[in-house]
Amino acid sequence: MKIIVYEHVSGGGYTGQVLPGSVLAEGYAMLQSFTEDLKAAGHHVTVLLDERISKLNPPLKADFIIPVSQPQEPTLFLLGLARVNDAAYIIAPETASTLQKIVKTIESTGKTSLNCSSDAIAEVADKAKLTETLQKNGYITPKTILFNINDSLKYIKESINCKLSYPLVFKPVDGAGCSGVSLIKNQDRIQDAIEKLKKEPDSKKFIVQEFVEGESVSVSLLSNGSKAVAFSLNKQNITLAEPTGESTYNGGYTPLNHPNQDHIFVLSEKIVETLPGLRGYIGVDLIINQKGLYLVDVNPRLTVSYVGVRSIVNFNLAQAIINAVTHQQLPQKTPAKAYSYYTKIKTPNSTLQTYQKTADLSVIISPPFPLSNQTNSYTLISCTKIIQAEAVDSLEEAKKNICSIIG
Repeated sequence: MKIIVYEHVSGGGYTGQVLPGSVLAEGYAMLQSFTEDLKAAGHHVTVLLDERISKLNPPLKADFIIPVSQPQEPTLFLLGLARVNDAAYIIAPETASTLQKIVKTIESTGKTSLNCSSDAIAEVADKAKLTETLQKNGYITPKTILFNINDSLKYIKESINCKLSYPLVFKPVDGAGCSGVSLIKNQDRIQDAIEKLKKEPDSKKFIVQEFVEGESVSVSLLSNGSKAVAFSLNKQNITLAEPTGESTYNGGYTPLNHPNQDHIFVLSEKIVETLPGLRGYIGVDLIINQKGLYLVDVNPRLTVSYVGVRSIVNFNLAQAIINAVTHQQLPQKTPAKAYSYYTKIKTPNSTLQTYQKTADLSVIISPPFPLSNQTNSYTLISCTKIIQAEAVDSLEEAKKNICSIIG
């Protein structure tokens, strides 16, 4: 097949703006991994790249790379490319309906969208609606209240005091990753958390949830639109910060060996099958503690865990997505063949010289792009080994090596 792959951050979605280095590392890592898998499966791949990235000639295994320099170009290029390609896959955040709008553009061309349907994306992107749907279907979620960004501070405090207990997590209602997220321990920080949320794009609503102590995990699934198969349980390393700090997704590892894995898989499959229009690759975020499983989010798109999961399964994951969407075929569950650890590394801003020294290293999935107006660079690396301890050691060695090169 001839396939267009568009990743929003690296593909021109921030043209005319400062590229957010941390999110860029995640986005480019997914783009690079997915493109490599498509090529390994024999497909012809075209990608869009922000010209600030494309001019660096990153080691991306696409057949065609189209530079993007103007804000309107991603949509125009996608519409034009759809005429000469068979299908498209979009990697983008749900924030401000970004993913939904771009997928809808692809759907309008009549060509195959390998994503979840745009209607399904809209339904699960709203975290308040999703929480309500999950609760109606009997699933346990953190206690949640929905607010408008312009609600009075008095009303917000009174509502919280009546229904929730501290500590609390403040989130954009349609956020992706950890952007805009704050952890607060008392009502003195509510105003600061709201001010942080107001900096998010189209921040009209937000949710407040009780903080649930436990282990943050994700489940990777494939769905053909009616049946879902969970095939990987992944550990997530997340830092929740106070309003003045930055909450971050730092990476993780897969597989996470857990005694309740079978139950977690069945639960995640039922959730995906409950939500119409979910197909292809889906991620379900949960928190595990002694009281049980708490459903946190459903991601109707590729997630960063893909960069590790692709290395431990016994099939080509990109081809499996295509098979699920176009032929309703799902893979058989098989034991993981290895352990994969992946993490982001924050360093002083890279130079062209240090970028060139690191870009082709085998452990690097997203290199430290030397960007102007930045004080830091972010690199995403992954190490896969059959023995778990060796994967951990390899990751630590790789981190030391990269930090010694960049400084």
